[in-house]
Amino acid sequence: MAKSAKQINPKDNVATLLADCASGEEVTVNMDGKVSNYACLEDTSYGHKIALVEIAKGEPIVKYGETIGSATKDIKVGEWVHIHNVRDDYLCLDKYGKPLPGQSL
Repeated sequence: MAKSAKQINPKDNVATLLADCASGEEVTVNMDGKVSNYACLEDTSYGHKIALVEIAKGEPIVKYGETIGSATKDIKVGEWVHIHNVRDDYLCLDKYGKPLPGQSL
């Protein structure tokens, strides 16, 4: 039986798993009546993301229709998307609008 994942916005290039998924298991995503099937490429836990498209290193990771980070390596369709392959691109700024130490624009 296929597992389900939630694509929140049509712009999203990831979907959030609604159950644990073992490597090779099928995942079904229903977005606005369009049903798509994917294969988990590795064991991925409930609540974690899988890629819905190929994402090249440096490209944005999009969830909620917004960029939430960028890929630190090429990510395949069905691959687990998490801190091991995503960089947090959010900046924390000081009161002068400059990035805090260790960050850059």
